[in-house]
Amino acid sequence: MSLRVVFMGTPEFSVPTLMEIVGQGYEVVACYSQPPRPAGRGMDLKKSPVHEAAESFGIPVFTPDSLKSEEDQAQFAALQADVAVVVAYGLLLPQAVLDAPENGCLNLHASMLPRWRGAAPINRAIMAGDTETAVQVMRMEAGLDTGPVCLSETVAIGENTTAGELHDQLCGLGGDLMGRALAALSRGALGEQVQSEEGVTYAKKLSKQETRIDWSMSGQEVHNHIRGLSPFPGAWCEMTLGGKKERVKILKSTLAEGAGAPGTVLNTDEVPVIACATGAIRLEQVQRAGKKPMSGSDFLRGASLSADAVLD
Repeated sequence: MSLRVVFMGTPEFSVPTLMEIVGQGYEVVACYSQPPRPAGRGMDLKKSPVHEAAESFGIPVFTPDSLKSEEDQAQFAALQADVAVVVAYGLLLPQAVLDAPENGCLNLHASMLPRWRGAAPINRAIMAGDTETAVQVMRMEAGLDTGPVCLSETVAIGENTTAGELHDQLCGLGGDLMGRALAALSRGALGEQVQSEEGVTYAKKLSKQETRIDWSMSGQEVHNHIRGLSPFPGAWCEMTLGGKKERVKILKSTLAEGAGAPGTVLNTDEVPVIACATGAIRLEQVQRAGKKPMSGSDFLRGASLSADAVLD
């Protein structure tokens, strides 16, 4: 059968799935996205990536602050959708909204459920040192990412993979996976697998307080912390450069050999090598305040960072 689809999403991660649905010829009767937010130097209101993409396809866009009011719920129900597709929308869906589409709501989630339910599954998987993750289509329930899984695609996480790199890989796979899910749904052949009650973890939203690098962790833990926060919001440390303390983001690192007091600069021959509680890391890409990202070697050419210095 031909499906009437309501798409609900906000960030760049959601766009490939919207494009896949449109490209497969489904009737997207409306898009829901977060309201425009102030952005840039002028703090002008900026539409979300999904909002802009939907408008480029001529799809009506709704941007309610919530879906709790009877008016908003009635508007949603009036769309008479066969299914709602939800990808990083950012708002909780009340039961009335979950129940409105004839075939319910399908969510695209970037983890191997029940591991990493919640807001930041890509970052948390890397920060925890996971070696694999998944992108999954699940049927939504009232609980947070608790619904049965319909389709899943497992992805390996490399030892130096950053959150940004994994994000790009998963959002591309996710669009294809949701397209396959809708095709199966239209044939009445979309299966479900109830999530295990064991192995549940929660991917809480990232906070500013946890972005600072703690050199008293092991080299592996520091490395995971850096790549799990790269490129945004970015892990950082303070360095004394030119006699002044400066906050420097570390965007890419690799594990290195060496030992010393945590935070000690062990080597500045090619790129900075920093001691951790055990082992050390190489700073492969950094970003100074107000500047563009640069390689560790370019950073050394422009910064007076000496061996044996101790980072805060």
